[in-house]
Amino acid sequence: MVKNPVQLGAQASHKYDDIINLEYPLKSSDGIKHPRMQVEDRAKIFAPFAALKGYEEAIAAKQKIVVPRIELSEEAKEYLDLQLGKIELLLTKGQHPVITVVYFKKDKARNIDGGEYIQFTGLVAKFDLTSRILQIVEKKLRLDDIYGIEGEDLDGI
Repeated sequence: MVKNPVQLGAQASHKYDDIINLEYPLKSSDGIKHPRMQVEDRAKIFAPFAALKGYEEAIAAKQKIVVPRIELSEEAKEYLDLQLGKIELLLTKGQHPVITVVYFKKDKARNIDGGEYIQFTGLVAKFDLTSRILQIVEKKLRLDDIYGIEGEDLDGI
């Protein structure tokens, strides 16, 4: 049982009086067993983590609006062929036009018919009619998925 220091009078002592005024050791020679951790490494310890991994992606996928694929009319197919011909002509001249493409991307995550239409603008890198691929920057698009092509570089031809 701890005695009341008031009753002890001048002989009052506390449990840690012998070490309370000692300085904290700063060097390994002073008694520290492990070196202090760098600030960058300490930050990694307290980095947030997601308890429900993939939850945000699943919610975003559920909120995505899925639309059916639209079949192009004959006039739209002719216009698309005309635009692709202009692109091929510019590429043979060594020019790489900047175009805006609207293409269909199938929703593979939910295994259903339908998907979304995406608009993408970029520099045409390659056009391969035999494999039916149009490459814009790093993105390769199948010609069957393209819904529309526009571009200022194509207007003057």
